[in-house]
Order: sequence, then structure tokens, then C-alpha cells
Amino acid sequence: MKDYHISKHNSFYTIGLNYKKADAEVRGKFSLDEASMIALLEKAKEQGIDGLLATSTCNRTELHGFAQHPFQLIKLLCDFSHGSVEEFQEVAYVYKNKEAIAHLFRVGTGLDSQILGDFEIISQLKQSFFRSKKQDIANPFIERLVNAVIQASKRIKNETEISSGATSVAFASVQYILNNVENISGKNILLFGTGKIGRNTCENLIKHTKNPHITLINRTKEKADKVGGKFNLTVKDYGDLQAEIRKTDVLVVATGAQKPTVCKELIYTKNPLLILDLSIPKNVDDNVLELDNVSLLHLDHLSQMTDETLEKRKLFIPKAEEIIEEVKSDFIQWLETRKFAPVIKALKMKLKTMKDEELDYQSKKTSNFDAEQADLISNRIIQKITKQFANHLKDDTIDSDSSLELIQKVFQLELETK
Repeated sequence: MKDYHISKHNSFYTIGLNYKKADAEVRGKFSLDEASMIALLEKAKEQGIDGLLATSTCNRTELHGFAQHPFQLIKLLCDFSHGSVEEFQEVAYVYKNKEAIAHLFRVGTGLDSQILGDFEIISQLKQSFFRSKKQDIANPFIERLVNAVIQASKRIKNETEISSGATSVAFASVQYILNNVENISGKNILLFGTGKIGRNTCENLIKHTKNPHITLINRTKEKADKVGGKFNLTVKDYGDLQAEIRKTDVLVVATGAQKPTVCKELIYTKNPLLILDLSIPKNVDDNVLELDNVSLLHLDHLSQMTDETLEKRKLFIPKAEEIIEEVKSDFIQWLETRKFAPVIKALKMKLKTMKDEELDYQSKKTSNFDAEQADLISNRIIQKITKQFANHLKDDTIDSDSSLELIQKVFQLELETK
């Protein structure tokens, strides 16, 4: 990326891991909470990195940014997560420059999601950008790229049906409950955790189970009260968790903590208990399976569930890829113009210097010289001249490198160096 004058570092990288090679346990080791991502960005700035995005979801953790070498980014990820470099290398991927750009387009448009067409990732990408912007580590390239991905995502959502139908982790969990729990409308359901996935699951439970016996618990009771009030559900204190588990038939855990929040020591019921863990890292300890009456299903298993909706969505992949190519092509075209931006800037400065010298000369030589009007006309001419050169350099049929060299030579331009 050196020739594009967008960063002091030569290359743009994506380093990361996702559901394709890393299971939930490994993804959990590399997951980053909000505080960790902010600390990582601050450290990156100290190291001289001038453009970086950090994204961590239940399905992937990725860093997208400029560096001298991808190991800079890998080291940052490992330093601020619980994973090691050796563990990362076993499941990781590294993309460079245009491959990294293409990867981010596929991620941001839902084509690389564990559930095809899941557009939740685009809001998470926006949050990543706002976080980097706030930490002053989002350069113009990062901003332009994220905006292009957002544009592609909007077009795919509006112009295809790749996100049609109710298919998400929340919906898949409810479908599993409906298919595996008899007389679900008469069972007790406990939802522990009312974040984004928890709220979506709650909404799907109400819509599809017709069950009035749903109880909510959250560490921060005010958040649970807000959701409970919206759907007229029972809300209990965090301290009541063990007692509520004793009474429930289905426990849905979506707490988003870094360590397990439910373990076998909390479970005293002898009745059959189905637990669905929708969290990354895992928030339900595997030791619950030591209890004969407990069944445990994790997010990864739910995400693998396919149905007619997903099969229908696959039909729209070619159209989505076509849209991505269109938007990406515009972005690459903008990127190519960055090659000659310093020359055009230097040319404009040179012409301005020539203009100022001539206006100064004419003002001294000519009486009643209208310097303001002359300055206005001269600036418009300079704008037209530089635009003409820029359009010439954008032409795919010409050798832009030779043209740049000729312009610099003719006008004796001195370019700014980073």
C-alpha cells in the first residue's frame, strides 16, 4: 500500500479466526470485550499503527489494519486475549492488501457469517469503526472502506432476499426447543442474560411458543426489567438464579461473560433440564453434563441447523457477489487515485505559487488592478487544469506512472514525504 499514500506502513492486513476452523472453546480464548478492544487500540497507537479495526463476535475475532508485518497484529490480539500465538496459528487466517479488502466485504455483507445472510455483523462493524474513530486510529482509508462495506450491505439487503425469513441463532434456538420439548407452552422457561441475543431469543420464544411462563434474570436487573416490561414477563433478581433453575424446564443462557456463569453446582433439580448456551466464550460449564437429567446444546450446534430458509438464501449469493464487486470496484478505483494524489496536490501548489507571483507583479504594474477578481478567476482556472490532469491519470488506457513522472519533470514538482 506504499504507493497509495494512505499509511506510513506498507501493507493492510486482516488477521483473525472464525467458526470455520476454530470451535467455540478456541474462539472464546480469543474473544475481546469492550475494555480489551479499547486497550488494544491504545497499545496499537503507541506502536505507531495509524489505522486499525478490532471486531469480536460470537463467530469471529478479527483485526483489520496497517502494519509492517502481520505478526504485529497477531501479537496485539494475543496480548489482549487469553489465546497464545501457537493456538492462533493452528486456526488462523491472514489476508493482505486487496485480499484483506475482499474479505472484509464478505464479512460485512453476511456472506461469511455462520448463518448465511445474518446482517447483525454490519452493526458490529459500525461499532468497531466508531470505537477506532474515538481512539483516533481510523485513517481515511479505514473510513472509506467501512463506508463502502456498509453501502454493499444495504444494497444486498434491499436488492436480494438473502436475509429473508427468520433465521438467526435466536430463531434456531427456539426452533430446537419447539422440535425437542413436548408441550412447550406448558413448560417453565428461564432466560438468563438480556443482551442483544437474549432479547432476540426472548422475542422469538414469545412469538413461537405461546408460553406465558417465561422468566428473565440479568446481572443488572434494570436491563431485565426493561425487556420484561416490554413483553409483560416475570423478572427475578440475580440472587434468585439457583432457585429459578430448580423450577425451570428450559434454561437459555446468553450472558456474554468471559467465564462460565452456570455450572453443575447451581443445579439441584432432578427433573429433565434442557440448557441452551448462546454465549461466546461458553457461559455454561461442561460439568453440567455430569448430571443425568441435564441436556446441553451450544451455539455452534444451533448455527449448523439448516432449513428451507437457508437453502433459499443460497440462491441469492451470485447476485450478492455481483453487488459486492460493483461497490468494491468503486472503492479500488478511489484507491488507485491515491497513487497520484501527492502529484496533483504538488501541481496545485506550484500553480498557486505561479499565480501569486503573477498577481503580485500585475498589481504593482497596473493601476486600478482588481486583485480579488483576478484571484477568483485564476483559482477557477487552476481547478480546471488540475481536474484535467486528474481525469487523464484515471484513464485506464494510459500509463499513469509515466504520466506522473512527466508531470513532475515538466513542472519541477517537489512532493511531500511522510
